[in-house]
Amino acid sequence: MLIPDIDAFEERAAIGQFEGQLTRERAEDLTARAKGFRGADHYWQELADYVVKWQVPE
Repeated sequence: MLIPDIDAFEERAAIGQFEGQLTRERAEDLTARAKGFRGADHYWQELADYVVKWQVPE
């Protein structure tokens, strides 16, 4: 299982969105793929599963 890093993901997606003039959806999808996920939907699902399964502290 890939471990999602929300801070790195959000930062990289924001850079793609603003500097690359991409839509948020496209920037997130490209970021997720670059991080080894199938796409943004897969990234967000893995993040949700990780939080539920591993009880990430707040």
